[in-house]
Amino acid sequence: MSAPVIHWFRRDLRLRDNTALNAALASGAPIIPVFILDENIIRSKRSSPARMQFLLDGLHQLDADLKGYGSRLLVLRGTPREALLRLKGETGAAALHYNRDYSPYARKRDAAVERAFGGPTHTHDDLLLHPPGSVLSQADAPYTVFTPFKRAWLTLPKPNLQGDGLAAGRFHNLDGLDTPPIPSLADLGLRAEVTPPDAGEAAALARLERFMARAIYAYGEARDLLYADPWSEAAHGTSTLSPYLRFGMISPRQVYQAAVEAQHRAVPQAGRESVDTWINELCWREFYTHILHHFPHVARGSFRRNYDDLEWRDALDEFAAWQTGQTGYPVVDAAMRQLAQTGWMHNRARMIVASFLTKDLLIDWRAGEQHFMQHLIDGDPAANNGGWQWSAGTGTDAQPYFRIFNPVSQSRKFDPDARYIRHFVPELRDVADAHLHAPWEMDSPPRNYPPPLVDHKQARARALAAFKRVG
Repeated sequence: MSAPVIHWFRRDLRLRDNTALNAALASGAPIIPVFILDENIIRSKRSSPARMQFLLDGLHQLDADLKGYGSRLLVLRGTPREALLRLKGETGAAALHYNRDYSPYARKRDAAVERAFGGPTHTHDDLLLHPPGSVLSQADAPYTVFTPFKRAWLTLPKPNLQGDGLAAGRFHNLDGLDTPPIPSLADLGLRAEVTPPDAGEAAALARLERFMARAIYAYGEARDLLYADPWSEAAHGTSTLSPYLRFGMISPRQVYQAAVEAQHRAVPQAGRESVDTWINELCWREFYTHILHHFPHVARGSFRRNYDDLEWRDALDEFAAWQTGQTGYPVVDAAMRQLAQTGWMHNRARMIVASFLTKDLLIDWRAGEQHFMQHLIDGDPAANNGGWQWSAGTGTDAQPYFRIFNPVSQSRKFDPDARYIRHFVPELRDVADAHLHAPWEMDSPPRNYPPPLVDHKQARARALAAFKRVG
């Protein structure tokens, strides 16, 4: 009997189209499947109870899927270096396989594991269609503007779906290992206020199939319209696949191939263009991951370093009002309450509230970025950072600092019937449509809803002056 090898599950919580798992299975050695609950992540100030609950649900589902192959998922808790060394000592594992992650913390963590493991470690690219270093300019430099990155990204041949190595592979007998069950959120000392969507590979594939069957063909027009329930079965403008991509419950190859097949089925030109628009969002996801990899300073500061000198306001009361959805701007408050109640927020709403925080309130984007990571089920370090810096005007492909969203016009355009606002801001349900986007304009504004924190026109002028001083 050959010595077993370890497959370390991380952001790849699926059995199919999994690069590292397939490579481990192809080695012929019995596989030890393990996930490590990293104490550094659990205790991080950027940890989200809602995201952790979704992860734990995904681990339960992966464990059930493995039981279909006569195995189970080992879930260890601690630092990855110590947990993997202990597992190697208990099992005599000869090698370690895992898929790469590209954040600064992940690279530091993985380097420590590789130094300590004392045996072959096989790392694989799986998180993206094109990993960092594979999309470079003619000068062999990373792109820092999205459009040329996209042009190069689109010309590269996309990797195919991988064959299923499960039938030919085998798993190590884990009966002799004494490991605790998958912990609950309470076991980790956390408590979630929201109910995440169904987790796991099957749920991800079902959501993908539903979206590609119909909604993707209207994505170009419908993606910006705000809606209340992100997890409902009813068709709406976005795929809501981001939590599943965040944890690798579905692979980028699976979603890209599904989009290409949908494109082939599209008959009207508008349908094909909508598919292109959705593929464009996959490209944005990869672009921001490349940026974080090549320019790790963005995790702590502005990509455009001169904006680190911008004089942000220290307005704790206003920040708290933004966090709790009490700014007096209905669309901003609806979005922030959606985040608190569901652990998700529509992308258009993310841009609206980020612009409001960084421009209308002139509060540091890093405060908002951290708040999002503390609540979002799909919170991804690269995408969240890139989106916030775009909105703040401090990033790579940044929204120019002088382009400042008007929350009232955004509300009227993307929530025209105010169903989104009425759902999350019940204080305004009886306000007439004509005043619901700007209730302070009424002769008698609602007494149970706050007046605007700032006057948008005056706040815009203040932000322009602050940015000009460092721009």
